Amino acid sequence: MLSKILIANRGEIAVRIIRACRDLHIQSVAIYSRADRDSMHVKMADESYEISDDPLRGYLDADLIVEAALKMGADAIHPGYGFLSENAAFARKVQEAKLIWIGPNADVITKMGDKNQARSIMQQNGIPIVPGTEPLNHLSMEKIAKIAQKIGYPVILKASAGGGGRGIRVVTQEQDLEENFNACKREAMAFFKNDDVFMEKYISNPRHIEFQILADNYGNVIHLMERDCSIQRRHQKLIEIAPSPLISEDLRRRMGATAVAAAKAVHYTNAGTVEFLLDDYNRFYFMEMNTRIQVEHGITEEITGLDLIGRQIRIASGEILDLTQNDIHTQGYAIEARINAEDVNNDFVPNPGKVTTYYPALGPFVRVDSCIYKDYVIPPFYDSMVAKLIVRASSYDLAVNKLDRALQEFTIRGVKTTIPFLRNICKDKDFRRGDFDTSFLETKIDSLISEDSKNTDDMVVAIAAAIASRCGE
Repeated sequence: MLSKILIANRGEIAVRIIRACRDLHIQSVAIYSRADRDSMHVKMADESYEISDDPLRGYLDADLIVEAALKMGADAIHPGYGFLSENAAFARKVQEAKLIWIGPNADVITKMGDKNQARSIMQQNGIPIVPGTEPLNHLSMEKIAKIAQKIGYPVILKASAGGGGRGIRVVTQEQDLEENFNACKREAMAFFKNDDVFMEKYISNPRHIEFQILADNYGNVIHLMERDCSIQRRHQKLIEIAPSPLISEDLRRRMGATAVAAAKAVHYTNAGTVEFLLDDYNRFYFMEMNTRIQVEHGITEEITGLDLIGRQIRIASGEILDLTQNDIHTQGYAIEARINAEDVNNDFVPNPGKVTTYYPALGPFVRVDSCIYKDYVIPPFYDSMVAKLIVRASSYDLAVNKLDRALQEFTIRGVKTTIPFLRNICKDKDFRRGDFDTSFLETKIDSLISEDSKNTDDMVVAIAAAIASRCGE
């Protein structure tokens, strides 16, 4: 087993990894920028190391991180999600420094990080893919337009090196093609330093279904069922559900087997996610493979009883996977709501600042993964997510009830958050029925940003006042 892990990340995922390290009696090292010196992951880790006075550079500089790991005597690096977690060059530097990389090897990250190469590999191995193209950058706009006509509108333009909802444009008519193609290239270059763009047939209003996989270093691969990530805004997930409330056992079996086959096709190791688009006729298509732990891994942990971060560490330590597919059973439904410090009524603009009151939801089968606390100042330099609220219940309907109740109790003051907006989603009849796809928020956004979102809920005020009174604030 590993003895000391440096966590090349921040925020709630760094806190989550620290807790997994403690469960396994492994020392943890937190890196931080000067702007993050009061962060919870710095306070919780066994050791900490200021990586840079620049708020971003330290988390994005592979050389600085490897140097810190060696200085602190770590024998492994866990990249979390975001930042350099899917950066093959970083993984390679870690391995070249004789440190253990907690994730798939650099070659797999390279293959799956290039969306076009990933599509090609999947197609060669019989995995269903959406009709599409190779990168189009070398072609004239006239030829690109002819390809779009052949595929049939609407089409979607994607950055080959993309991820996280960046570098994506949907085009419904030919006169918008050139403008969107150029915009997609610019965004791809800005975020990924690679402006290669390819085109796919746009599957209108699909469900976004992803399968969690685990694979050891000895060829053993299993899946841990699916998560429904269809509730998203501008390709950014807001609510995730495990398992999907509308997938049949037969479809689950077929999609799960396909996810395992996709992982085996690239000799995948460690934890990863195979993402599919599912249309109205239950036809599913490979979309991408995420070569890291996902933000929403917690709901899979809740329904399976497995610690995914712990499993990542154990696999990286060389342990053989002691589970087979027949060992994987789920219990009930789990839902995750991402709570962001954002102003919903101002186009969801981030709203950093000082947290004056913080009271996370409690109760049976309620879990909060967070990195904030009372008097913590949320810095303006990073992602706006401040907490993940996870609930579990025996049925989907009861899970939605529990989520609504927990959101009602969850109190954050000092900054604006998406909690009232998430509560409105819980009250939506289609959401409660499980009748939604990726167009859900696009079609309902105006009604969900209602007067309830603009005004503070009386019940929440009462709860906050009671807490303040009990705590002597």
